[in-house]
Order: sequence, then structure tokens, then C-alpha cells
Amino acid sequence: MAKHEIEELTTQIRQVYFKRFHKRKTPKYGSLNKGFTGQELQAFFRVVDDERLKLLFAYQSQLGLRIGEVCRLHLSSINFETRELTLKTEKARVTDSMIIPAPLFADTVTFIGKYTAQIEQAGGYIFFKGGASSRHELFLGPNYVRTAFRRYVVKAGLDFTYDISDESIEGREVRSLHRLTTHSLRHYAITNFAKTTNGNVVLTSRFARHASPETTMTYIHTSKEELYDGIEGAASGISQVMGLKARIAKRGKVSGNAIK
Repeated sequence: MAKHEIEELTTQIRQVYFKRFHKRKTPKYGSLNKGFTGQELQAFFRVVDDERLKLLFAYQSQLGLRIGEVCRLHLSSINFETRELTLKTEKARVTDSMIIPAPLFADTVTFIGKYTAQIEQAGGYIFFKGGASSRHELFLGPNYVRTAFRRYVVKAGLDFTYDISDESIEGREVRSLHRLTTHSLRHYAITNFAKTTNGNVVLTSRFARHASPETTMTYIHTSKEELYDGIEGAASGISQVMGLKARIAKRGKVSGNAIK
């Protein structure tokens, strides 16, 4: 094999390896906000007609639970005297505790009281599956929740596809990439918490249960209005500086003329 053919083959192998195994440090969507806005969240919840899913999505949007964590929410995870929720964080593999907001806690107690028999039959899992299914789990599966979520997003008129996947695995179809996913509820919770703490990244990182604040920063979103206000503010400041610079330059010319 000629040298140029070897180099070309090596380049192709590197490209395939990069596509399949390299993790992007910067998300493909760049600065696109993948979290809900307040208005979008209200529109979304208005169309959710399944009480299980409405409460499940509420836990995600208020406490930032990941889809796998919220689907497995169990009675034993909640201290009903202190409103404390204890759960094992999926990625960090550590046990964390959070206080459930009073309104969400009240909704949870009401839901459990209404569906006591179903939850008991499901072995204590709050978001019981119910109905015939080939799956062995007693709780709602993440894929079921994701499918229902997509249906509600479309119904609420919030569906938006920003790109398609660049799948490099042979036989796998190209997928549409939607701006809003179940993870967008977690995005909203983290951004909202950051705002209530005046952008305290350390506290927000603890709330999000991230291993490092750097990860949290990718979740905190600045709205277009806030961004544009910041740009306008910066432009105003630049104008002031340019005006001062022009005045100083003018004075210099005047002084020079006076000396001459």
C-alpha cells in the first residue's frame, strides 16, 4: 500500500473514531436554551391530563430530578414528618437529601391518598405503572415517560426541532433533535434556583447535585431579554468611554493649538 493511501486510511479511521467516541465539550446546540421558560411550563402543564405524569413532571421542574430518579421515586424515599426527600444521585453515585416544597408535598400526599391501592400493589413506587405490560418494573419506565412528554409538548404547541443527529453508527437512523426534552424540566429547575439565589453557583451546584460547578454553568440559562439588556448596557458603557476619549482628544488638540 502506498504511503498516501495509508495516510488517507489513517485519517478516515480517526474521523470515525472521533464521531463515535469523542464527547463534545461544547453542546451542539451552542447557546440555545434547552430549558422551559415560565410561560412554556404553564402551557405544558395545562395539557398534561395524567395525574401521575403531572406530579412526576412537577418533581422534575421543581427539584430538578433526572428522569431515572423520578420514575423510581418510592415511599421510603420521603420522610413525611420533615418533608425531606432522600435519593441516590445517578451520576455521582452518592446519597443526597432535599426538602420538598410545601405545595408539591401537599400534592404528593393528596396523590398518595387517592391512589393508595395502586401504590401498594406497585410495592411502594409512587409513579406506579398499572395495566398489562411485558416489562417487569412496577413503576413507569423512562421511555414511556419520554414518549408521553413528547406528546404533551406537541399538544401544547411547543415542539421545535433545532437539528438532526449526526449518527455514525451503521444501521442507526438519523434522529430529529428537539429543543424540549424531559431533561428540559431539570434545566428549568436549576435555572430558577440560580435566580432565587442571585446566581450563587456553589449553592446551585449543590441543588443540582453536580460533581462540579462547571457542569452547573451549562444548565444556568440567561434569557434573550437579559442577554440583550446586558449587551445594551455594555454598548452604553462603550459609548460613554468613546465620548470621554473624544473629549480628551479634542482638549489635547486645543491645548496643542494654544501652545503653538
